Amino acid sequence: MINHDIHAMLDTADTLLADARTFFEASNYDESERCALEVIDILEPHAERNDVGSERDSSSQLYAIINSIAHAYNRLVTINVPRSNYELSLRQAETGLRYSDRIGNDLRTAHLISNIAIIYTDLGMLDKALEFSAQAQHRYETLGNKQQVALITLRTANILRQLGSYDKALEYLTIALATLQEIGDKADIGHVLASMGVLDGTRGNYPEALEYFSRALAIYQELGNQSAIAQSIGNSGWIYRHLGMYDKALECFHRALAMQTVLGEKSCVSNALGNIGELYAIREFEGYDVHKAEEYLLKALRMSEEIGAKTDANEFHQFLSNLYRQEKRWEEADIHFQKFYALEKEIRNDEANKQAEKREIERREAEKEREIAVSQAAADAKHSSTTALLHRVLPESIATRMIDGENDISDYFDSVTILFADIVGFTPISAGMPAHVVVRFLNYVFGTFDTIMKKYGCEKIKTIGDGYMAVAGAPIPCDDHAERMALAALEMQQDIRLPEEFMEYLPAGTDFGIRIGLHTGSVVGGVIGDERFVYDIYSDAVNTAARMESHGEADKIHVSEEFKQAFLGADRQGQPQKSPLSPKSPMSLHFAERGEMHIKGKGIMKTYFLEQSR
Repeated sequence: MINHDIHAMLDTADTLLADARTFFEASNYDESERCALEVIDILEPHAERNDVGSERDSSSQLYAIINSIAHAYNRLVTINVPRSNYELSLRQAETGLRYSDRIGNDLRTAHLISNIAIIYTDLGMLDKALEFSAQAQHRYETLGNKQQVALITLRTANILRQLGSYDKALEYLTIALATLQEIGDKADIGHVLASMGVLDGTRGNYPEALEYFSRALAIYQELGNQSAIAQSIGNSGWIYRHLGMYDKALECFHRALAMQTVLGEKSCVSNALGNIGELYAIREFEGYDVHKAEEYLLKALRMSEEIGAKTDANEFHQFLSNLYRQEKRWEEADIHFQKFYALEKEIRNDEANKQAEKREIERREAEKEREIAVSQAAADAKHSSTTALLHRVLPESIATRMIDGENDISDYFDSVTILFADIVGFTPISAGMPAHVVVRFLNYVFGTFDTIMKKYGCEKIKTIGDGYMAVAGAPIPCDDHAERMALAALEMQQDIRLPEEFMEYLPAGTDFGIRIGLHTGSVVGGVIGDERFVYDIYSDAVNTAARMESHGEADKIHVSEEFKQAFLGADRQGQPQKSPLSPKSPMSLHFAERGEMHIKGKGIMKTYFLEQSR
């Protein structure tokens, strides 16, 4: 039975969502946002009703309510990305995903995941951008949506360009352009042409870049896409500057600045101001003017700080420092250099936090995949072939207990040592590898780690993307877990001799290193789930070990104070016992103080690098 009040609300929501799209395509973000928020205000209070049908019935009013709410949140995401409101847009995307997952709307879910990939691209977190792009592409391919697959291909091409894989980027752009020309979507064709222009500009092919920007601009002007028009004009200014045509470059930058100011695109405004300031500082420019350079660079700096664009602010501080030094304004030069230096350190720390966040997301995904694999193995655990498989995916002692019929496996371990390891520079290393070679590469490296863990009596827990997690002291307790894991970590740091099949794909001078973090503490280890289950360890100590890795350095073992104390042993006068497992004596190891540092989510911690004495 139709609820006529709800029917009227849904009609209003449909009109508002259509208006929101129209306003968005005209770059009128304020009005587009107003429409989307109004939809949420109207419908969200009714999202839990039980008298308007089932949420999984696509013909029900409840389904329509939830679908429109998810649509509205997706629109808000697309509005807040060009405004550089990244944290807000991520929260809105997550909320939208919860609604779309409730009703099983795969297309809406794919759109939201695709927009999350765009956010991470803008943030420079390219590994996450590729991860979410792959998820979205898989969903679009399943749905047969060729246009969205082409747009994901375009986005992947832009990421490859940022990673320096220019030939591969051009290949992806060509594929995307062919598909979009077949479909006939002018706006998206314009986006591909603009990306081809950026690629040629990056490679120094300036005349070709200008031609692509001109073709894209013509399309955007026909469609009235003000944001894209401004971007194309600014891109042309970038090329004119490289060609030494400074007057034309200045004209383009000012036109782009005026349009982006009206549109409220703060990140673009900041970049345009910076471009103008840097242009005025070029001595070969007839309009060379130090005062104007300073004026525009300071404006760009203030805006980048306002929106939290640390990388841009860092660049502006450095440019201002150089400008003031050139003018012998030493005090001001020093002020901006100090701010540049401090911000550079902060950005590096942010990158460490981003890596830790990446681990947490990948860990959740890995758990889902492993649950499926283990549940399939456990279903026929009585059969010998399945029993063997179960022993491969679970610790042997845990698999045996499950096969014997034990339920609710959960054990507390008062003291264990946890290891997290990461392949440093994995993204650029893997960028030039075919997918099947990437898999073989990881299998080879992780297989080497598995052998080391078995040698020292440690247990691999899981692999997480290009990361590796292991524990000593669980599921079988031992008193020398810190020593076992220390020796295993040291052996992991030794050179891994890669077979020739991988060497041809590695860029010249590739620095292949392992970053390791160790922490000692208590954990709960157990099998989670009834039909779908997975063995894992849980506690704050696990999070701390992950932080040790993400805040560490390449080819070093970063350890906590708790690990140091466990290794030395409180009752051994600060001296470790000799290892029964290796001819290497732990007496030859020492702890190099790293000092106190701020660890995300932990506060100030005293940490060390574990090293082999020479």
